[in-house]
Amino acid sequence: MKIKLIFKLIFLVVIILLSTTMTDTYGAGKDILPVNEIYTPQPKPQPRINGPLVIGCRPGHPFLYRIPCQGERPISFSIKGLPSGLKLDPSTGIITGIVPPKGNYMLDIQAKNGKGKANRKFTIVAGDKLALTPPMGWNHWYAHYDRITDKMMREAADVMVSSGMADVGYQYVNIDDCWMNAPSNKDPKRVGPLRDDKGNIIPNSYFPDMKGLTNYIHFKGLKAGIYTSPGMLTCGGFAGAYQHEEQDATQFTEWGFDFLKYDWCSYSYIANGGSKDDPNIPTWGKGAPTLEGDKYPYQLMGKILKQQNRDIVFNLCQYGNSDVWKWGAEVGAQCWRTSGDLGFELDRIFDVALKNSEHRQYSKPGEWNDPDYIQIGWIGSAQNQGIPELTPMPAAMQYAYMSMWSLMASPLIYSGDMSKLDQFTLNVLCNPEVIEVNQDQLGEGAQVINKTEGCFIMIKNLVDGSMAVGLFNRGKVAAQVEVEWSELKYIGTHSVRDLWHQKELGNYKQKFITLVPAQGVVMVKISK
Repeated sequence: MKIKLIFKLIFLVVIILLSTTMTDTYGAGKDILPVNEIYTPQPKPQPRINGPLVIGCRPGHPFLYRIPCQGERPISFSIKGLPSGLKLDPSTGIITGIVPPKGNYMLDIQAKNGKGKANRKFTIVAGDKLALTPPMGWNHWYAHYDRITDKMMREAADVMVSSGMADVGYQYVNIDDCWMNAPSNKDPKRVGPLRDDKGNIIPNSYFPDMKGLTNYIHFKGLKAGIYTSPGMLTCGGFAGAYQHEEQDATQFTEWGFDFLKYDWCSYSYIANGGSKDDPNIPTWGKGAPTLEGDKYPYQLMGKILKQQNRDIVFNLCQYGNSDVWKWGAEVGAQCWRTSGDLGFELDRIFDVALKNSEHRQYSKPGEWNDPDYIQIGWIGSAQNQGIPELTPMPAAMQYAYMSMWSLMASPLIYSGDMSKLDQFTLNVLCNPEVIEVNQDQLGEGAQVINKTEGCFIMIKNLVDGSMAVGLFNRGKVAAQVEVEWSELKYIGTHSVRDLWHQKELGNYKQKFITLVPAQGVVMVKISK
């Protein structure tokens, strides 16, 4: 009996010691998180207005914005300060109209349902800059490749709304390659004349009504994106824009597209010289590649897009060549790829993120480093363009993936199969507090601090004076990771909030220590 009593006393002392140290070490002593752990709590029934606090647009152009708002529907919306020329549908929260004259327009948005109400400040910046926060949306490529159809695009728009993705800020529904005709293809329905007798590009038979498609997407308060290449053919062997740049941009505008991905692909033939006797090859292309040559096609399209009577976000896809982050904004782009296709490197997402972070100084409102899409859930194989399969990526790594992209202020473009979204994938994609870090008005890319060989932290200043911190563990077993206040240039005691679990962890002195799951993350907000 005495031995049992001694063991009970020892056990009690251990419990007391653990409880007194938990304010210094969050999660210490816990086992590795289960692979099917759901981090993000379900949305509450009362309204919560999400999305950016600011939007950039050009005066005189069409305006479209769907207020991202969670909560039990129906929700009634109202706005104070809405400028002339814009109108709100109070039942959908969709704002439409024409962008007002240059200036900043401060709005007060209210959302109300039977469970409560919410207010949020929002600023429309009518000027020259677009994408004042990183674009959010969906792109078909890693799910559907050359199988894409008009029906799939419409279905993706439907799901973006019905799944709740639009309620946290996702808005672009983007077609990638293979919507045009090709000179040859395994699918005869995608083969045909590349252009009509006036030189206009011809969509293939799976896209019978491009204007109807964008109207369908816009009706839901979402925006539509399209793809082409400055070369003669796209990556998939379909019609490119070479020598038809202005004509195609005008066509995209008339169709109603809001986003253009411009993919290098066959332009290498031109940039590297092509046929020496081809009079269509610019003089700089008749020799070794040059910076001028690498910039030229993007400079040309950037100028053309700026002349359109529609806001079209310009996404450069040339895989980080020629230090594109140094000149992407100069040629009129709002975002640019900093690396190759991530579909070939999903086992290296930590490396890709760390490499992208090296260019953080070029991240700012309207100018974003893009390390490629979010590929979780059901995705196809980039190696063989297979039918989508559930990703083998560990659950903890998927949370780390989303955390890194949010901290880096990278575009959040999902590229999995929208028809197969499950609860876990939506849980990773749709945490509004994590997305707020990505959409922060300051636009800062995270700084990386290496802690050990397998662990590092990312720190990102936020516009409200607080700091978002991601503590990452690349190892195959759980590990303790800490961030010291001196590394953040903080002193004293500070409050810490777990963003994935949406809960306050308490006040901490000098540092924060936590157990990070294998290949995972703990992401927090630290307030002074």
